[in-house]
Amino acid sequence: MRRRTLLRIAKKLPPRWRPIGPGLPRAPHPLPIQLAHVAQWFHAMSDTTRLHILEFLSQQDRFLTELRDLTDAPQSSIAFHLKVLRESGLVRAYRNGRRKYYGLHGETLEHMIAFTRKMGPGAHVGTCLLDCCRGLLTHQ
Repeated sequence: MRRRTLLRIAKKLPPRWRPIGPGLPRAPHPLPIQLAHVAQWFHAMSDTTRLHILEFLSQQDRFLTELRDLTDAPQSSIAFHLKVLRESGLVRAYRNGRRKYYGLHGETLEHMIAFTRKMGPGAHVGTCLLDCCRGLLTHQ
């Protein structure tokens, strides 16, 4: 299934059955729905405009027109990129008066870092229940 379909299914499940939590996927071999959530993190960071937005938000919280001026991109484009970043959990939005401010959601970035460390070569050897990983223990 496509990532978008898996995420749509996961959001419709009742909260107690929802396999996608805010943190890391469970177990060394997560479910496809959990990996779709991880794919959404990295998809959000796959565009240079979104990376520029994240860089500006790492300095301080900003509002849409400020980001438009800093990136020299159309306001509709910045709004779309902010939507993608919000849906992935990398950016949070809040209102202060009439303006809507955007800021980094640092917890998601920490989960991304932990996931990449977990996916290193041989990182989960000894914790996996599958035969393919148990074979690695005997070959090392």
